Amino acid sequence: MKHVRHFTPSLFLSLVHICLVQANYAPYFFDNGARSTNGNMALLSLSEDTPVGTHVYTLNGTDPEGDPVTYGLAYEAGSRRYFSVDKNLGNITLIEELDREKEDEIEVIVSISDGLSTVSEKVRILVMDANDESPEFINTPYIVQVPENAPSGSSIFKIEAVDKDTGSGGSITYFLQNIHANKFTIDRHSGVLRIKTGVTLDYEKSRTHFVVVVAKDGGGKLRGDNKVFSATTTVTVNVEDVQDTPPMFIGTPYYGYVYEDTLAGSEVLTVVALDGDRGKPNSIHYCIVNGDEGSFEISNTTGAISVIKSPNQLKKEVYELKVQASEISQEGDMSVYAFAMVTIRVVDLNNHPPTFYGENGPQNRFELTMYEHPPEGEILRGLKITVNDSDQGANAKFNLRLVGPGGIFRVVPQTVLNEAQVTIIVENSAAIDYEKFKVLTFKLLAIEVNTPEKFSSTADVVIHLLDTNDNVPKFSSDYYIARIPENSPGGSNVVAVTATDPDSGLWGEIKYSIYGTGADLFLIHPSTGIIYTQPWAILDAEVNSKYNFYVKAEDTDGKYSLAEVFITVLDVNDHSPEFNENIQEKTMIIGSPVKIEAIDQDAEEPNNIVDYSIMQADPANVFDIDQSTGEIKLKSYIRSLEIIHNITKNKDCIWSVVVQAKDRGSPSFSTTAVLKIDITEETLHKGPMAAFLMQTKDNPMKALGVLAGVMGIMVLITIMISTAMFWRNKRSNKIMPVRRIIKKRQAPQSRTVRMEWLKFKRPSNAAEKFVVEDDAKTLHNENSNNNIQVAPVPPTVPLPPPPPALAPRADAPAWQVPTVSGSITPKFINKQMKKRGHGSAHNALVSELKMKFEKRNAAMGEPHI
Repeated sequence: MKHVRHFTPSLFLSLVHICLVQANYAPYFFDNGARSTNGNMALLSLSEDTPVGTHVYTLNGTDPEGDPVTYGLAYEAGSRRYFSVDKNLGNITLIEELDREKEDEIEVIVSISDGLSTVSEKVRILVMDANDESPEFINTPYIVQVPENAPSGSSIFKIEAVDKDTGSGGSITYFLQNIHANKFTIDRHSGVLRIKTGVTLDYEKSRTHFVVVVAKDGGGKLRGDNKVFSATTTVTVNVEDVQDTPPMFIGTPYYGYVYEDTLAGSEVLTVVALDGDRGKPNSIHYCIVNGDEGSFEISNTTGAISVIKSPNQLKKEVYELKVQASEISQEGDMSVYAFAMVTIRVVDLNNHPPTFYGENGPQNRFELTMYEHPPEGEILRGLKITVNDSDQGANAKFNLRLVGPGGIFRVVPQTVLNEAQVTIIVENSAAIDYEKFKVLTFKLLAIEVNTPEKFSSTADVVIHLLDTNDNVPKFSSDYYIARIPENSPGGSNVVAVTATDPDSGLWGEIKYSIYGTGADLFLIHPSTGIIYTQPWAILDAEVNSKYNFYVKAEDTDGKYSLAEVFITVLDVNDHSPEFNENIQEKTMIIGSPVKIEAIDQDAEEPNNIVDYSIMQADPANVFDIDQSTGEIKLKSYIRSLEIIHNITKNKDCIWSVVVQAKDRGSPSFSTTAVLKIDITEETLHKGPMAAFLMQTKDNPMKALGVLAGVMGIMVLITIMISTAMFWRNKRSNKIMPVRRIIKKRQAPQSRTVRMEWLKFKRPSNAAEKFVVEDDAKTLHNENSNNNIQVAPVPPTVPLPPPPPALAPRADAPAWQVPTVSGSITPKFINKQMKKRGHGSAHNALVSELKMKFEKRNAAMGEPHI
């Protein structure tokens, strides 16, 4: 039992395996029905224009056991691979372009496999036609020989073209291009080429015809569109000559000449005739029909006509010969012929050239003297010229022409027969110009017209011109521009003008003159044209730097022209900068600059540009000056009088500063001045009162009057209020407490009433500035303590004290002002400077008033801040 149990499982597995192997069925394709797109690919047809990469079919099958299947695609050896397959999906893709004309059936082996079994089938795929081929002509090139007498409508050639396509795409129709201008037609189906009905060919008119034939297919589908293809070819039709045209003379009309020295038997001329049928020409026979009168004969074979008598025996001047040309056929017949007329003229021998004659016989030089610019059309009557040719007829015919500068004269007549009087006529008067040509020389040429010898002769025509005053003086320029320095002395040359007059003699002499409002300071030399200044003239660029006037050039006959002269007076640095009269004293408030100004009267830059500098000051390190504007200010670290007192022991705070004003001219001029600067500290607060005082600083009396008026009004208002209070208390039985009248103040810092709405300093000659604070109730001082201040009534305005002498301090080292160019006291004072000076005097009065107020405050025991 143990042994049986050991072998039973192994045997069972073997039996199961044998059963499974015997139960495995092969996969198979689904049936491929009509127009099916999947299956085994049987009955598949594709158009040859199917694009490469197109999915054309899907292989589809199954396995009875349900196992997954794969697909395959194979070709016979040597076959072209047109398709590829996706082995899992069975999708068939076109990978090679189809061409039905090369291969209309494709054999493919398709297979399906479940991994154990594979089933293969051979299928045929039909390639369907698309209209992708053009017609092609066969047996080209087409060259056709057609006799010119071929009847109209006859067939001359059959054209054939093929198209590899099938159906309508392979059917061909024929037609001709330019059918209306063509002598041929074509059968559209058979391609038979015919001569048009009613049309004949002519070898003599056209030996070759080129016929363009078009072959077009019936059209068909190509990639979804209907396409029609065509092809063209050329048929060369050569026309063969046939004897159907009479002979023709060439070189007509025929003219011959017999001269007086021609010998009997000499050839006069030769006539030539050709068979009209050029393809197969016949020989020509010549004969004279009439008109020779026994004087001429012709060669029967060459057509050469000869004179058989001497010229003196010929009775006529002109002979008209009728000549016949006949064709000789192969049989010797002369049935076709043509006629031509030959004119033979008996002429004199050309042995005399044209000859020019004067009043005394033959002459080859003619001279004439005349004024320039004669009227056009005038005849040169001083020339007596005759021309003659002693020959007869055509030998005496010649042309006349002038050889030389063209368009000036013309000769009449231009054609002469035998003899004529020569006339020369003026054609272009302007060109007859003495200034261009003193002498005009021409060749008078006479040359025969129709003679072989072309005999000719010449004569010189020399015309001497006389001058007239026909030119106006002309300046070398329409205007002249000159420049002259303002320091040029009288009689200095400015500019030279130049005018020319090409006339000769006195007519060419020029006299110069100038006129105009700008010419007063200038003269011009009448013959040289040099313009110079008057001997007494003084030019000043600061007064007038521009002059312009006219200059006139006139000849002796009164003809003239004008030009304009522009003269610029160049500025020279001849002025020194000059300070205004108010520079000597300035008052400087700390924090605000003072300005000096100097004027340079030069007219142009850089001569009138002024630079400012401080030459000397004590102490030296207190002031800075702006080089361009002249503003003087304290060094940036000086912000109060206390700092200034620390720098110097001079408590007056008045310094003398040597300032310099220097222009930028070359050479440069400068002026120095001693400026007294009074430094003070701003104590007045800005406000409406300060603004008013600033507006009235130039009229201190007005300011004092207004202040006095304000004080009076305040006193009057106080009196009125006191009176009203008095009458109110008088009417009441009790006295009102003081606290009801006077409001309590908020923690005043000091009981002392401070008069700080005006701050005064010591007397000074320099002007003082003061301002009033914007808020009349709240005033601000330098220490930032704001108190209510009461202004006392100002005293009577005193007279301004004399300016104190500026004496050097005892402890300061002595120094001297260096010597510089220019003047300390200015000579030029403009209105603005005068206005400033006037304001300084008024400011001195206000300064004195402030000083009095300070003394009064000190007497009242008020502290001064």
